[in-house]
Amino acid sequence: MSVQRRTRVLAAGVVVASGLSGCGGSVSTHPAAAGTSPPASVSASADLLPIPQPDLGTLNRVTRQRLAPDSARIDLLLPLFSNSTGVTNPLFPIAALDAVILGEVAGEPLKIETTLLPDTKVLTWHGRRIEALQSQFCAYLKGRITELAVDLYAEADDGSVWYLGEDVVDYLHGLAESTDGTWRVGLDGPPAMIMPGHPEVGDVYRTENIPGVAFEQVTVKRVGVTVDGPTGPVTGAMVGQELHQDENALEAKVFAPGYGEFFSGGRHDFEANALAVPADALPGPVPVELRSIVGHARTVFHLVRADRWKAAIAGLEDITAAWHTYRTRGVPDRLATRTRHALSDLTTAVDARQRRAAAQSALDVMDATFDVELQYRPPSAINKARLALWTRQLAFDAHARRAGAVHGDVTTIGWIRDRLDLDPSAGRNIDDEIRYLRAVAEAREFHAAATHAERLRTQVKAAALAR
Repeated sequence: MSVQRRTRVLAAGVVVASGLSGCGGSVSTHPAAAGTSPPASVSASADLLPIPQPDLGTLNRVTRQRLAPDSARIDLLLPLFSNSTGVTNPLFPIAALDAVILGEVAGEPLKIETTLLPDTKVLTWHGRRIEALQSQFCAYLKGRITELAVDLYAEADDGSVWYLGEDVVDYLHGLAESTDGTWRVGLDGPPAMIMPGHPEVGDVYRTENIPGVAFEQVTVKRVGVTVDGPTGPVTGAMVGQELHQDENALEAKVFAPGYGEFFSGGRHDFEANALAVPADALPGPVPVELRSIVGHARTVFHLVRADRWKAAIAGLEDITAAWHTYRTRGVPDRLATRTRHALSDLTTAVDARQRRAAAQSALDVMDATFDVELQYRPPSAINKARLALWTRQLAFDAHARRAGAVHGDVTTIGWIRDRLDLDPSAGRNIDDEIRYLRAVAEAREFHAAATHAERLRTQVKAAALAR
């Protein structure tokens, strides 16, 4: 599956609305050839490996009818990978991409963090060794982890980017529920092209090619499109139409230079790239207003828990004033909307003297502000700040004895830690605390979970991982 869209998280896709004119249209209704190898018309050179094609019998009849014939496909031969981790494809810039994606699932708020991990992985397919980049996809539904995937990508010498597998975990109430969708090239099936080197209208390729596990076909519909990006117009975008293995609907997807997958879905089931770096990075230090918002939100979090409402109201006023000043600089629309909602929830909860709701909203304000700060701070610094924030969330949920939330918090902390390339000594200390937190969460020892959440945050500060 592509770096952002997850049909296990999202409901059935629909074609993107008319705001992206020309995204519609139908794909070929010719069934794909049933053979297990490329057609005879495709000849492989010594540098290209023919890719055996899987049995399509597990696909439903409608999906099979909508598959393009092999004669239209551009992904039947695997090229060489001389510099596989030096990805330069502008429409899938995974080698440098860290992003915040916002959306909805059935009207509920969805947030996705994609992060390039520090380590690579070497895979073997038909005797060919390919070094792959690892990109972490972490999805939160209504603020809680719902899916984690580590995707493997490599760029071929012709500029195409290939998908070599993913490790997937779906979560329910903080606990791992399923690993459906997990696959690995050479073990479960063939590699899949995630983005052509030079896409042209009419090109067809399968972004996943293991029927029954993960299967998607993309048809290129438009190229050279200009879209509205988070910080201004983005030229050179591509509009594709995607077919999934279990859905009769065809979904339009937009890929944009510097962003990769830019938009998919529609109505109340969609994902939109709200911010990506380095594309949306801004020069200079973090503005004082953003630092003020985080600092005052942290203070309000403690004040409302102590029923110090007068001081909390003063802190809320400082947050509101700082936000009003900062937003005049211009904030990416989707990030601005999320921050406004968090601030509105905090205001409502403080006015109503709702202790727990106000404390949670203060944490949400901090989280939303860190996303905005991604424009100014290195992704590693933002992930370090997120790590510290989730220790506060963990202690808060442990004090409330919310078992599912505690499990989810510890899981989230562990995945964020994987994003960080830490000093060995600091890394060992933090890893030890996370292992202990997993044990006490499993044992439902809430007091110990809260205590060690604070200890973990101390370890973070001692390692100078967060401000």
